[in-house]
Amino acid sequence: MKYIIPLTLLLFSCEDNLTENAESEDFSLLFIASEGNFGSSNGSIEVFKDKEKIQTVNNVGDVIQSILVFEDDLFVAVNNSHTIKKYDITDSGLALPGIEVSTNNSGPREMCVVDDKLYFTNWLTKDIKVLDLNTYVISLFSTLTNVPEDIVSDGNFLYVSTPHQELYDNQGSLIAKIDLSNGSVVESFEVGLGPEQLYLDENLLFVSRTSYDENWSASYGSGKVDINTGEVEIVTYGLGTACRADIFKFKDVVHRATSEGAVPLDADLNLNMAAKVGDLSGVYSGKVLNGELILGTTDYSAPDTVFLFSVKSSQAPIGSCLSRYLSSQLITEPAVVSAVLTCIASVIFSTVI
Repeated sequence: MKYIIPLTLLLFSCEDNLTENAESEDFSLLFIASEGNFGSSNGSIEVFKDKEKIQTVNNVGDVIQSILVFEDDLFVAVNNSHTIKKYDITDSGLALPGIEVSTNNSGPREMCVVDDKLYFTNWLTKDIKVLDLNTYVISLFSTLTNVPEDIVSDGNFLYVSTPHQELYDNQGSLIAKIDLSNGSVVESFEVGLGPEQLYLDENLLFVSRTSYDENWSASYGSGKVDINTGEVEIVTYGLGTACRADIFKFKDVVHRATSEGAVPLDADLNLNMAAKVGDLSGVYSGKVLNGELILGTTDYSAPDTVFLFSVKSSQAPIGSCLSRYLSSQLITEPAVVSAVLTCIASVIFSTVI
């Protein structure tokens, strides 16, 4: 059975590296990952430079869960292949074949880098493992009581969402705070059922939430944790607008990806539908890179479509300032297999390769 929790894009690196990259003026390469079919190994990665697709890497593995850029490397968590892959980034794309490290049937999900160590969550083993980026040896870092999903860091602690107590039971409601010095869980925050993706904005940790009833009908909500005081705010939207897992800041306001576009959250964490960015359908994932909003859509058949919005205008897909990255309003063949767009990442080089 295919994992049914919405697979995020994102590319989450840890905040210090991600923030530095996202604010760079030099948007060099764009990576788009398509997860592929569960039970196959047809996950793929497309590489775009300026207006052109310069590379397609096929057969990456069985369900690409997430991708992450750190320095001059692209890391790929391949969920059902139980591997972490690393590719060197060059001016012409990804250097092949790359390095593949087994996670020993752990079901890796999301990743975060702190101090040359890549921490990643694992569904099947209910833990956080760490990949040493100097030796490429994986070791156990922290064991959890619930099933972990997303992971971010403030440099001293890891924050991990846990949407399930046991796999697919939809009873998880905690964010675990884990000490980076020893892997111990020092605090847990109750944020409501179904915490998924996390966005850390200074001392505020924003949480997207999706929970399911016994008939798999989805209920949506958001949460916010002040990591300094421990104060928690929770809002439940119910069965209305279909939210996606991704949560991010666009034009200085935190947004949730929804099936129709990106919707800002007001001061009370409610969806401000009047200020929605985009008038789309089938939105599956979202990411803000270099100040521009990127939304991936799917109808669950290839090809899928990526829309881009300028930070200067939220009225039309494909902001004019993004035409230097992609040549038209939409990419009509980022997925050459029957795949779902799951991940978008940017690579910004501090020096020209």
